Amino acid sequence: MIIKIVPPFTAETAALKVKKAEDAWNSRNPELIAMAYSENSQWRNRNEFFVGRDAIIEFLKRKWTKELDYKLMKELWAFTEDRISVRFEYEWRDAETDQWFRTHGNEHWEFDADGLLRRRDMSANDIPINENERRI
Repeated sequence: MIIKIVPPFTAETAALKVKKAEDAWNSRNPELIAMAYSENSQWRNRNEFFVGRDAIIEFLKRKWTKELDYKLMKELWAFTEDRISVRFEYEWRDAETDQWFRTHGNEHWEFDADGLLRRRDMSANDIPINENERRI
């Protein structure tokens, strides 16, 4: 049975929403991930701003052309009735240089009444690591 997680959130449903997002992103399937967002979802990802599922799919395809062997961990930071904030780390290998990185950041999510993300605001920093320093 598929359980639809909609606002208002509780500690349990917010944590479940974060886990489902982590699992989807670790699938590296842009089409699957985009379905969690509203048709006109607004994104800020670092210094990029865009709107809509097609733009999300395009962005993710481009992302994973550069960021190989991507593996993500998300952690619930805070929540309100229709918003969730997470901290995250992910590790990846640069396609051009073969250098490993760990990316640390925060995301702030705002949901519509159907439980779709209508706004995503993300900030992150990349730190070069050696392959033997990977944690995820």
